[in-house]
Amino acid sequence: MMASRTLLAVSIAAFALVLAGCTQERQNQIKREIQNWTGTNGVMEVYAGNQVVRRFMKVDKLSTALGTDDGTPRAYRFGYGVLDENLNGIADAGEKRVYFEVGGFSTYVFFENPR
Repeated sequence: MMASRTLLAVSIAAFALVLAGCTQERQNQIKREIQNWTGTNGVMEVYAGNQVVRRFMKVDKLSTALGTDDGTPRAYRFGYGVLDENLNGIADAGEKRVYFEVGGFSTYVFFENPR
């Protein structure tokens, strides 16, 4: 038991040293990679002017589409989330998980749910 705790402590310390040697950008990339693996309780709001017109709750992540043949990023983002039909900020019973796409000219905000 003591050996496994020691090994865990040494592993954490080694990871911290490696992370400290990384640039800020690389640290951000590592954090995003971990979030892609673990998921995020995200909220995505789509605006028309200054008014929210669509809200998606429990979004794990937004992805950028890539071209099938050329692999270049497309001008839209996509994901899966619960459509908050009544815009009350809660994923109510009866509100379904849906696939969504947001065009490059849309105004939207994606953030981690503070609740």
